[in-house]
Amino acid sequence: MNAKVEQSNPSSSLDGVKYLLAVLVVVAGVVGFYWFADWPSALRGLMIAASLAIAGAVFAFTARGRLALEFLSESRFELRKVVWPTKQETVRGTGVILVVVVIISLILGLIDWIVYGLVNWLLGG
Repeated sequence: MNAKVEQSNPSSSLDGVKYLLAVLVVVAGVVGFYWFADWPSALRGLMIAASLAIAGAVFAFTARGRLALEFLSESRFELRKVVWPTKQETVRGTGVILVVVVIISLILGLIDWIVYGLVNWLLGG
């Protein structure tokens, strides 16, 4: 958890304009994607990607954008603390899971076969 004391930072009055600008940039990218239908697909895809990148940059300069960037930074810091399994541990774990799945499947198949036989016997088949 973050030990920092939350400070009330009122968002600037321009944040609403920045949000609107970011949305308009994305809308412009989507409209451009369909407007220039005769252009190559890769170029049209780059148009969408560029509009998303520009909108993200505009959003990053808002109060919520700064909070999102801080959250992403702290998430990366926390990910460095994770102890990831080695390849050998991953292979062993996968093997155990596969064996358990096969055993459970056989048990369920046996139960199904027994219930089928009982129902067949009770119905006089």
